[in-house]
Amino acid sequence: MEPYDALHAIDPFAAAASAFDRLTQVLAGPASAVLPHHDLEDLIEVRGRELLRLLFQAHLDLRERQERDRTGRAGREVVRGADGKVRPHREPGHCRRLACVFGTVTVTRTAWRGTSMSNVHPLDADLSLPAGLHSHGLRRLAVAEAVRGSYDQAREAIEGRCGKVLGKRQAEHLVVAAACDIDSFYRHRVPLPATASTTLVLQADGKGIAMRPEALRPATLKAHLNTERAMRTRLAPGEKPHRKRMATLACVFDADPAPRRPHDIIAPPDGRSGTRAPRPGPKARAKWLTGSVIHPPEHTIAAAFEQAEARDRDHVRTWVALVDGARHQLDLIQTEAGRRGITVHVLLDIVHVSEYVWAAAHSFHQPGTPAAEVWVAGHLTTILHGQAARAAAEITAQAEQSGLRGTKREAADACVRYLTGHLDQLHYDTALAKGWPIATGPIEGACRHLIGDRLEITGARWGLDGAEAVLKLRAVKDNGDLDAYLTFHLAREHERLYPAPDQHNYDLTA
Repeated sequence: MEPYDALHAIDPFAAAASAFDRLTQVLAGPASAVLPHHDLEDLIEVRGRELLRLLFQAHLDLRERQERDRTGRAGREVVRGADGKVRPHREPGHCRRLACVFGTVTVTRTAWRGTSMSNVHPLDADLSLPAGLHSHGLRRLAVAEAVRGSYDQAREAIEGRCGKVLGKRQAEHLVVAAACDIDSFYRHRVPLPATASTTLVLQADGKGIAMRPEALRPATLKAHLNTERAMRTRLAPGEKPHRKRMATLACVFDADPAPRRPHDIIAPPDGRSGTRAPRPGPKARAKWLTGSVIHPPEHTIAAAFEQAEARDRDHVRTWVALVDGARHQLDLIQTEAGRRGITVHVLLDIVHVSEYVWAAAHSFHQPGTPAAEVWVAGHLTTILHGQAARAAAEITAQAEQSGLRGTKREAADACVRYLTGHLDQLHYDTALAKGWPIATGPIEGACRHLIGDRLEITGARWGLDGAEAVLKLRAVKDNGDLDAYLTFHLAREHERLYPAPDQHNYDLTA
C-alpha cells in the first residue's frame, strides 16, 4: 500500500464545512447582534470569499484523489503527450498554484514522465487549466473591467471583489492575451440575415491615439524627435507634439429605406410651416464595429467588406459607403469594391459638407447672425437637391462680386474646392429619394466611444499591443458579442494548450 492511501478517509470538504460552521457561529453570536447591516455585509463578504475558496480547493483535492485512485486501480497505463510519445513513469504530488476569483488555490496532480521528455499532466487538460497563474474566470473579469475603465480602476475593482490576486501589469498582459482570437471569432460568426430591400451601409473613419515613443510609426517618431519647438514650456499655435498613432475604425450596419426630402434635413430659410413634421431618417440596426491601430487602414476596410459580404453573399442588396471626404479612404473603398466586384454608392457625410458651407458663410456674414443662417440653409438645400456644382458656382460668383480677399476668400474657395472635388459623392437627391442615410453618426459615435472614452483618458500613453487589444475588445463589447467571444476564446485556448485529441483517453494494457 502506498503512503498516501492512508489519507483516503479524510473528507476533503472538512475544512470548508468547518469554516461554514465558524461563520454561522459568528453571525449567531452576541457580537454580530449589534452590528449595522453594512458591517454585516463586509463580514460575510470577506469570510464568505474564504469559504468559497476552501470549497474550490476541496473539489480540486477530490479530483486529485480520484485521479490517484483511477491510476492505481488501472494497472499500467499508456499516456502519450502532444508529441505522440509514451510517458511510461507516473509521479503523483506535482503542485501548481492557481489564482481565481475566490483567492489562490493549489492544484495537485499526477505527472507522467519520460526520459528527455516534457511532463504530461492529464488532470490539467481535464480542468482546462491556463498556462499561467490566473484562472479563466479571473481573466474574464479582468477583460470586463479593463475595457470599461483604466487599468488602475480595473485592479481596484478586482481587488475589492476577489482580494489581492491580480496586479496592474498582470491585468494588462491578460487583456492583450484575451484579444488574440477576435478576427477568427468573426470569421466563424454568421450575421443575422436581412431582406434584399434592406440597405447595407459601410462607414470608416480615423482617430489618433497617444502612444509611447516606441509605439509610434517611424515617420511620426522621427517628427517627434526632430521637432524644434518655438517655446520650451508649451506648444505654440499650430504646433503638434507628434505623439499620436492613427487608428482606423469601420462600421457596418443594416438600415431599412426611409425616403425623405431636402426640407426634412434643412429647414427652409423662412422656417418650417408647422403643417408637416419632418420625416425620420433610416435607423441603424445590427451594427458591427471593428478597428485597428496596428494594421494599416486597408486591413480595416477589407474587414468591413468581409463583414458586409457575409451579410450579402450574392450582392443583391444596395451597398452605401459614407465617408468624410478623405481621399485616401475613398481610394481604399473604391479599390476594395473593385477587387470584389461590388457596386458601392459612395456619399460624403452631409455634416462635413455643412461645416465647409458654414465656414464660407462667415466670409460673407458675421458669425451668429440670422443672415449667415439663411445663407447656409439656402446653399445646403441646393446641395441636397443634387446641385452641388450650382452651389459652388454661386459661391464663387458671390465671392467675386464682393471682392473677397485674404482669409475670407480662402474659406470660400476651400468650400468650392471641396464641393467640386467630390461631385461624384454628392448625389443627395438620389440618396434621399431611395431612403439611404447621408450622415456618419454611427462611426463618429464609435470614435468617441471606443477611443475617446477609454484610450484618450487623461495622461494615458499606450503601447502598441495594449492599445490594439483594448480597442478591439471594446468593439466586441459594443457589438454585444463579448460573452460569446470569451467562450470562443477559452475553447481556442484549450485547443492550443492541449492539442492531442486523445490526451485523456488512455489505452489500458494488462
